[in-house]
Amino acid sequence: MGTVIHVDDSKFQETINNSTTPVLVDFYAEWCPPCKRLGPTLEALAKELDGRLTIVKVNVDASAIPAQFGVMNIPTMVLFKNGEEVLRIVGNKSRRALLHQLEPYLD
Repeated sequence: MGTVIHVDDSKFQETINNSTTPVLVDFYAEWCPPCKRLGPTLEALAKELDGRLTIVKVNVDASAIPAQFGVMNIPTMVLFKNGEEVLRIVGNKSRRALLHQLEPYLD
């Protein structure tokens, strides 16, 4: 598959809990320039790490989920493994920097 999945509040918990791979959640907004720059990087990672990582996007303007996780800045990426938060990354990062931070959590 290797694509970034957009989820809303109704599918968020199911996506996090039922994934067989770690899930990287990108909290973003359409109006956010750093979020827009991060988008292609996440698309590339989704293809590169297909089968090892699931990447989902949550629009902070259309969701109550960011508040539940204390997301104060965007972009914020939260990595979940087995339904639990294991890593939080704030700000736009390069593909290489993201891979370096994610690699220890990938199977």
